[in-house]
Amino acid sequence: MQSQKRKLADILTRKFGFKDLVVDVPEDYRFGDYSININKIKNLSKDAGSIIKFLDDLWKEKEISSVFERVETVSGYINFYLKEEILFENLKKLALEDNLSVVSHVGKGKTVVIDYSSPNIAKRFSIGHLRSTIIGQALYNTYKSLGYRVIGDNHIGDWGTQFGKLLYMIDREKVSEFDIDKLEELYVRFHDEAKESPELEDEARAWFKRLEDGEERAREIWKRCVEVSISEFDRIYKRLGVSIDFSYGESFYEDRMRDLVKRFDEGKLKGLSDGIDGAKIIDLSDFGIKVPLMFLKSDGTTTYAARDLATIDFRVKKWNPDIIIYEVGAEQSLHFQQVFAAARKIGIVRDDVVLYHTGHGLYLSEDGKKFRTRSGGTIKLEEVLDKAVAKAKKIIKESSTSRGFSQEEIDKLSEKVGIGAVKYFDLKHSPQSNIIFDWDKVVNLEGNSGPYIQYT
Repeated sequence: MQSQKRKLADILTRKFGFKDLVVDVPEDYRFGDYSININKIKNLSKDAGSIIKFLDDLWKEKEISSVFERVETVSGYINFYLKEEILFENLKKLALEDNLSVVSHVGKGKTVVIDYSSPNIAKRFSIGHLRSTIIGQALYNTYKSLGYRVIGDNHIGDWGTQFGKLLYMIDREKVSEFDIDKLEELYVRFHDEAKESPELEDEARAWFKRLEDGEERAREIWKRCVEVSISEFDRIYKRLGVSIDFSYGESFYEDRMRDLVKRFDEGKLKGLSDGIDGAKIIDLSDFGIKVPLMFLKSDGTTTYAARDLATIDFRVKKWNPDIIIYEVGAEQSLHFQQVFAAARKIGIVRDDVVLYHTGHGLYLSEDGKKFRTRSGGTIKLEEVLDKAVAKAKKIIKESSTSRGFSQEEIDKLSEKVGIGAVKYFDLKHSPQSNIIFDWDKVVNLEGNSGPYIQYT
């Protein structure tokens, strides 16, 4: 792709006399494979007639028409769309080892941190966790193949008032041993009971306060919840072929948030101002964001946004990244706009560090609504994996080519084919799109599917 980009710039310079021409790659593929800002073409008249004539002359060049499917102007840009056969040729070249060695130097000397998966403690993996986990690992693998130093960071949700709910239930029910299913059952039961008895929310807040204060009993139960959950997460990651370098829970950043507050108090960080009822906010109007970021609540406690700022501060100091990518659902779009702008305003991240939120879509129920954990209405990810593997095993056993396979070989192949189908189903959708959950489509083994690609 880089060779075509250089070739395009060379043609425009050599044939049309344009100098210092910058050929860009649009962020959105709908605007072509390459584009040029018309206003940056120094010796081209900007009237419509001149631009139309230029496009006509450009298209007469065989070096252009043989490589590009079309060239068009949109919103002040000239966009170039490569022919499919050219794209396929590039893929074939990339498949050769010597070309891969060239590509692997693109990110040499650069570091990217990718925040992905990020499940919550005390909950089984649901189908809703699949997108962040699979897209995040694909991003990780891609950047690594480009030569970047890649850091995968699993920002686990292990803190907050929801843990007060669990601690309350475990203590009330005198539960001494529990697994992930029991924790999920207790969580759902709490919300069912709280509908009739709202005062239970006060009990939950009181238990979380005990946890924050470091009370031994609260910490002991919480630590066990974390251990049980991490063990379950690791088992699912192994099935998915996912390996994440670091797993820092939200609790890890408690001291670091207090450090941020201290630095504001000492005047080492600027940008904090007074909000309503004594809250502390960071005004973001300079960044075109009307809603300020709340850093401290009116009672002086930190917010979820403050925890994310502490996370950025930690990642910058620990890894000195050039890029930080958050593979998190699109419903968090405003939150990350605020956090990124606030991080720049208070000066904890350099201006040249890229902060990017992928904003993936969600898996929705058949009625188009979001799955809800509180009501117990989610679809467990392992159910999906097991069903896909079982379907693959049935097909393999019925195939004449499986006669020489041992049962162990059939089991291993079924796992690869079934889970490959689920992962491919997710990745073949645009990351930004929502997906209506359909059992038949998710575990599809035919047509445009993972098994078809594996077989090919």
